[in-house]
Amino acid sequence: MPAVRSDLFEAIKAAGPSREDSLARITLVAKLMDSAFVIPGLNRRIGLDAVLGLVPGVGDALSAALASYIIWEARQLGLPRWKIARMVANVAVDTAIGAIPLAGDVFDVFYKSNERNLRIIQDHLGTPKRGPKEIDGTAVRIGER
Repeated sequence: MPAVRSDLFEAIKAAGPSREDSLARITLVAKLMDSAFVIPGLNRRIGLDAVLGLVPGVGDALSAALASYIIWEARQLGLPRWKIARMVANVAVDTAIGAIPLAGDVFDVFYKSNERNLRIIQDHLGTPKRGPKEIDGTAVRIGER
Protein backbone atom coordinates (compact mmCIF):
# COMPACT_ATOMS: atom_id res chain seq x y z
CA MET A 1 0.00 0.00 0.00
CA PRO A 2 2.74 2.57 0.76
CA ALA A 3 4.23 1.96 -2.72
CA VAL A 4 0.97 3.02 -4.35
CA ARG A 5 0.83 6.11 -2.19
CA SER A 6 4.41 7.11 -3.04
CA ASP A 7 3.77 6.52 -6.77
CA LEU A 8 0.75 8.80 -6.62
CA PHE A 9 2.76 11.41 -4.74
CA GLU A 10 5.55 11.23 -7.32
CA ALA A 11 3.05 11.60 -10.19
CA ILE A 12 1.51 14.68 -8.59
CA LYS A 13 4.94 16.11 -7.86
CA ALA A 14 6.08 15.50 -11.47
CA ALA A 15 3.00 17.25 -12.85
CA GLY A 16 3.98 20.41 -11.01
CA PRO A 17 1.73 23.33 -10.27
CA SER A 18 -0.97 24.09 -12.77
CA ARG A 19 -0.88 27.10 -15.05
CA GLU A 20 -3.94 28.52 -13.31
CA ASP A 21 -2.27 28.24 -9.90
CA SER A 22 0.84 30.01 -11.19
CA LEU A 23 -1.24 32.75 -12.80
CA ALA A 24 -3.21 33.21 -9.56
CA ARG A 25 0.03 33.61 -7.57
CA ILE A 26 1.45 36.05 -10.12
CA THR A 27 -1.76 38.09 -10.09
CA LEU A 28 -1.75 38.19 -6.29
CA VAL A 29 1.85 39.42 -6.11
CA ALA A 30 1.33 41.98 -8.91
CA LYS A 31 -1.79 43.44 -7.31
CA LEU A 32 -0.19 43.47 -3.86
CA MET A 33 2.92 45.23 -5.16
CA ASP A 34 1.17 47.76 -7.43
CA SER A 35 -2.42 48.37 -6.34
CA ALA A 36 -3.14 47.04 -2.86
CA PHE A 37 -4.24 50.33 -1.26
CA VAL A 38 -6.25 53.39 -2.29
CA ILE A 39 -4.96 56.89 -1.53
CA PRO A 40 -7.93 58.67 0.09
CA GLY A 41 -9.10 61.77 -1.74
CA LEU A 42 -7.08 61.02 -4.89
CA ASN A 43 -8.77 57.68 -5.56
CA ARG A 44 -5.39 56.42 -6.83
CA ARG A 45 -4.24 52.88 -6.10
CA ILE A 46 -0.73 52.18 -4.81
CA GLY A 47 0.94 49.01 -3.64
CA LEU A 48 3.77 47.80 -1.48
CA ASP A 49 6.25 48.85 -4.16
CA ALA A 50 5.51 52.52 -3.53
CA VAL A 51 5.38 52.04 0.25
CA LEU A 52 8.66 50.09 0.38
CA GLY A 53 10.23 52.75 -1.86
CA LEU A 54 9.92 55.19 1.03
CA VAL A 55 12.57 53.20 2.93
CA PRO A 56 15.93 54.49 1.67
CA GLY A 57 18.18 51.93 -0.01
CA VAL A 58 16.65 48.72 1.28
CA GLY A 59 13.06 49.36 0.15
CA ASP A 60 13.77 49.44 -3.58
CA ALA A 61 16.00 46.38 -3.36
CA LEU A 62 13.27 44.47 -1.54
CA SER A 63 10.71 45.57 -4.13
CA ALA A 64 12.98 44.34 -6.92
CA ALA A 65 13.41 41.00 -5.16
CA LEU A 66 9.65 40.57 -4.84
CA ALA A 67 9.15 41.59 -8.48
CA SER A 68 11.72 39.02 -9.57
CA TYR A 69 9.40 36.29 -8.26
CA ILE A 70 6.96 37.16 -11.06
CA ILE A 71 9.78 36.83 -13.59
CA TRP A 72 10.78 33.46 -12.12
CA GLU A 73 7.17 32.22 -12.38
CA ALA A 74 7.01 33.47 -15.98
CA ARG A 75 10.14 31.50 -16.81
CA GLN A 76 8.58 28.39 -15.25
CA LEU A 77 5.53 28.93 -17.46
CA GLY A 78 7.77 28.86 -20.53
CA LEU A 79 7.68 32.46 -21.72
CA PRO A 80 10.25 33.17 -24.43
CA ARG A 81 13.50 34.91 -23.56
CA TRP A 82 12.57 38.17 -25.27
CA LYS A 83 9.44 38.50 -23.11
CA ILE A 84 11.46 37.68 -20.01
CA ALA A 85 13.93 40.40 -21.09
CA ARG A 86 11.07 42.91 -21.38
CA MET A 87 9.93 41.95 -17.89
CA VAL A 88 13.45 42.35 -16.50
CA ALA A 89 13.66 45.77 -18.19
CA ASN A 90 10.36 46.82 -16.57
CA VAL A 91 11.69 45.90 -13.13
CA ALA A 92 15.08 47.51 -13.83
CA VAL A 93 13.45 50.82 -14.84
CA ASP A 94 11.20 50.72 -11.78
CA THR A 95 14.13 49.97 -9.48
CA ALA A 96 16.54 52.50 -11.00
CA ILE A 97 14.15 55.44 -11.09
CA GLY A 98 12.47 54.36 -7.85
CA ALA A 99 15.81 54.69 -6.06
CA ILE A 100 15.86 58.47 -6.67
CA PRO A 101 14.63 60.16 -3.48
CA LEU A 102 11.17 61.74 -3.71
CA ALA A 103 10.95 61.68 -7.54
CA GLY A 104 11.30 57.90 -7.44
CA ASP A 105 8.50 57.62 -4.92
CA VAL A 106 6.18 59.61 -7.17
CA PHE A 107 7.31 57.48 -10.14
CA ASP A 108 6.43 54.29 -8.23
CA VAL A 109 2.83 55.46 -7.90
CA PHE A 110 2.40 55.75 -11.68
CA TYR A 111 4.75 53.16 -13.20
CA LYS A 112 3.40 49.77 -12.24
CA SER A 113 6.02 47.33 -13.48
CA ASN A 114 4.46 44.27 -11.86
CA GLU A 115 1.09 44.84 -13.51
CA ARG A 116 2.90 45.44 -16.83
CA ASN A 117 4.65 42.10 -16.37
CA LEU A 118 1.33 40.44 -15.51
CA ARG A 119 -0.10 41.74 -18.81
CA ILE A 120 2.89 40.30 -20.70
CA ILE A 121 2.20 36.90 -19.15
CA GLN A 122 -1.55 37.11 -19.80
CA ASP A 123 -0.96 38.09 -23.43
CA HIS A 124 1.42 35.17 -23.89
CA LEU A 125 -0.90 32.63 -22.29
CA GLY A 126 -3.99 34.03 -23.98
CA THR A 127 -5.84 34.38 -20.71
CA PRO A 128 -8.59 36.96 -20.56
CA LYS A 129 -7.92 40.04 -18.50
CA ARG A 130 -10.47 40.96 -15.92
CA GLY A 131 -12.58 43.76 -17.27
CA PRO A 132 -16.09 44.55 -18.40
CA LYS A 133 -17.97 41.45 -19.43
CA GLU A 134 -19.73 41.35 -22.77
CA ILE A 135 -23.50 41.44 -22.75
CA ASP A 136 -25.34 39.31 -25.29
CA GLY A 137 -28.05 41.93 -25.83
CA THR A 138 -31.11 39.79 -25.18
CA ALA A 139 -33.74 41.15 -22.86
CA VAL A 140 -35.74 38.85 -20.61
CA ARG A 141 -38.55 39.86 -18.31
CA ILE A 142 -38.11 39.03 -14.67
CA GLY A 143 -41.00 36.55 -14.62
CA GLU A 144 -39.80 34.76 -17.78
CA ARG A 145 -36.44 33.51 -16.49
